[in-house]
Amino acid sequence: MAKILIIDDERAIRNTLKEILEFEGYTVEVAENGRIGLERALSSTFDLIFTDIKMPEMDGLEFLSAYHEGMSQQNNEEAPVVVITGHGSVESAVESLKGGAFDFIQKPLDLNRLLVTTKHALDHKQLVQETKVLRKKIGKRNQMIGESAAISRVRAIIDKVAPTEARVLITGSNGTGKEVVAHLIHENSQRSTGPMVEVNCAAIPSELIESELFGHMKGSFTGAVKDRAGKFEQADGGTLFLDEIGDMSLSAQTKVLRALQENEITRVGSDKTIKVNVRVIAATNKDLQHEIEKGNFREDLYHRLNVIPIHVPDLKDRKEDIPLLVNHFIQLICTEQGWKNKGINDDAIQALQQHHWPGNIRELRNVIERLIILSGDTITAEDVNLYI
Repeated sequence: MAKILIIDDERAIRNTLKEILEFEGYTVEVAENGRIGLERALSSTFDLIFTDIKMPEMDGLEFLSAYHEGMSQQNNEEAPVVVITGHGSVESAVESLKGGAFDFIQKPLDLNRLLVTTKHALDHKQLVQETKVLRKKIGKRNQMIGESAAISRVRAIIDKVAPTEARVLITGSNGTGKEVVAHLIHENSQRSTGPMVEVNCAAIPSELIESELFGHMKGSFTGAVKDRAGKFEQADGGTLFLDEIGDMSLSAQTKVLRALQENEITRVGSDKTIKVNVRVIAATNKDLQHEIEKGNFREDLYHRLNVIPIHVPDLKDRKEDIPLLVNHFIQLICTEQGWKNKGINDDAIQALQQHHWPGNIRELRNVIERLIILSGDTITAEDVNLYI
């Protein structure tokens, strides 16, 4: 059963909370002030901590700060902290959330609120732990699998460009892994702690793309019921990934060009400019030079985006990577689904290498999942020929 620490200088509240939580089956320890509570929190393992916001020697906000720092130095996993605030003390509650608290409850304590908050906090802690375990099993989400010369060249460019602020234009057919390249650039950049915001330009209607990118003001058009920040603002301090930028309307292209030139945007329906600090990575499956000739894409925007070009090769041009990709997808899919790893014959690998793969990596992953589900204990060449 979960172990809970209660920190409060009021004995009546400490004892009441302890009795309620022990009745629910939890193991509970108490501390009469923040200093003692911190010592116990850092010297033992707890699943949840309750702390009063106002205490002598060390208040709740000071406890939060010292607890985060102490657990970081120990390289230990923190327990969620729920802050107990005075009735109507909204300011203290907000400050505690900013300081890293999981949630807050107000005095006088409500039994239902207490038990619901306890359950949510413990569920959250368990979810975080399960996610970490799953990530260790699966490995990094964004991996570039392969040792071919073609993919090695892409990897080398990523290593060089990622630490810079240079804009990148990623080209390649559908399903080749352009999104993975964009994520690897962000993860290995100086902006990795900032947001990575993605926009699929092909999936957004042309009449809504400007609102999506730059935001809008309430009443600026039908359906704009409140002010809304756009993707540029959401990506401030991080990376904005404009996928399928070749499908963006010319009017939106003009505003994107201005944003790149001036590092500022204007929401739809407003005349106020907003400064943004964003690194833009764009991707397309189209030949933008051809789109420029047809008048569908601005040449000046193309040159703004195409500082560092990266072309992701088709799978048919790197078939020597197929064995590595197949083994990776088998392990990944089986782990995600909780299945036992399935073997695959060399003849089956050779049969997969003979396929043309018009859908590239995406198609290969789908085929591997199909083979895992439909084949026997070991995937054979006959399975490949039957289900591909």
